[in-house]
Formats: sequence, structure tokens, C-alpha cells
Amino acid sequence: MKIKFTLTAAALAGCTALGAATLNQSTAVQSQPDPSAPVIAILKAGTEQPAPSDKGGPPPAGWTSVEVDGPFEGYVRNKDLTKQLDVRPGASIYLAPKSDSGLLAVFEKGDKADITGLHGAWTQLRLEKSLVGYIFTGASQPIESAPVAPAAMAAPIEAPVAAAASPAAPAAAAPSSGGAPLSRLFEGTLASAKSLFNPRPPYAWQLVDASGSRIAYVDLTNLLLTEQIDSYSDHAVVVLGSISTVKDSKDLVIAVEGLRLK
Repeated sequence: MKIKFTLTAAALAGCTALGAATLNQSTAVQSQPDPSAPVIAILKAGTEQPAPSDKGGPPPAGWTSVEVDGPFEGYVRNKDLTKQLDVRPGASIYLAPKSDSGLLAVFEKGDKADITGLHGAWTQLRLEKSLVGYIFTGASQPIESAPVAPAAMAAPIEAPVAAAASPAAPAAAAPSSGGAPLSRLFEGTLASAKSLFNPRPPYAWQLVDASGSRIAYVDLTNLLLTEQIDSYSDHAVVVLGSISTVKDSKDLVIAVEGLRLK
């Protein structure tokens, strides 16, 4: 019995060692076993390679199917949210806020998702779920040649922000006469613009700095799911949009294209 137990233990240890192989280079995990499929995750060199998974069925030759833990950033159409702002089971979650960006996952009952941003007719989510992806194991494929996930290109609001915006910064970004306004990132706290001394401001919301001084009003017209805005009130946010002056005023306003918590 001791001999059998020792052999079994050795076999299990060998399997564990094989499943815990260390990656010697950064490796792309793609949504489908296809070189042109979107990348859903990047496994860094030196990390443990996920164990093969059979949940997606047998992969074609040259590919390994693996299960990758979240969270993942994705986008769902506003119409696929309930009035309680929950994702409807069966809703498609995309890699970027457009229908041709590639499917990240289908939301299932019991999945967890937190709203992280607004993008017009789309809502940005952080999806807590394990997903099945595919690693190319054929001929050497440098990570630089792997296709970039559309989310990285179509969601500029996720770009890192070097420094917080100050009250003077937006003024420098205001477009000159005849020039088209350019989109940029702004940081601050989203706050109501209404007050005892200003009960009817030109816009209901504003972006303020750490001292409470207004950086600019924010025009949220392009964010269609406006019932979510209250949940961002008095929170630090990152705003993507173009800035201009309010008509017949020296005040500034940001035409918001995207909004997320900082």
C-alpha cells in the first residue's frame, strides 16, 4: 500500500508541475482560437500558465484552451440594463462600446458586474467572471503581433491621467475661434451646480477641484442613461470630453463623451 501511495503521490505531483508551467514570454489570451480574434487578457512573462480547460470544447491544433479569472472590462447596451441598473441575463457584453468590437461574454444569472462608466448608449462594466480563452501554442508568435483588443482602442477614457486638472487647466484647452474642440481627460469631483445663490445654473452638474472650486460645468446630454448620474455625485471621476465657453458667459463647460469613477 505504501508503494502504491508513493507512486500515486508522485504522479499527482508531476501533473501539478506540468499544469503550473511558467511562461517565458508575455502571452495573449484570445477570445477564439483564431490569430485575428480579440485579445481578452495578457499573461505576463514569469507568471504561471493557466491549466488547460475543456469548457470550450477541444481546441484546434496549435491552440490551448484555458480558463482566465477576471475581472474584465466590458460594455453592455443600456437597453440590456434593468431599472435597478442590473445586467439582464443573456445580455451580450462587448470588448468596446460598439457592436462590431467583438463579444467578451454573455451575462449569466449569478454573474457579478459593477458599473464603472457611461459611454452614450453603452454602459461600461467590470465583470467578475472566469472566461475561457485560447493561447496559441503553434509556431512562435511574438506578443507584439497579437491583435489588440478593441477595448484598448475604443475607450480612450481608460487612458492613464498624468495629473489632476486644475481650475486653470481647462482655460488653456478651450478651442480658439474657428478651431474644432478637441477631446481630453479631466479629473475632479462631480457635484451639483445648483445652490442657494445659483438656483438655475446653465447646467445641472459641474466638475470641482479639491477645494470645491468649479473647474467647469459638465454637459451630460450625450450620456443617455442619465438616471445613473446620481450615483456619481460627490465622487472623484475622470471625464472625457471637449471644453468650450458657455454662451454669453466666461464660464467653461465640458461636453462629456465618457465618464467613470476615478
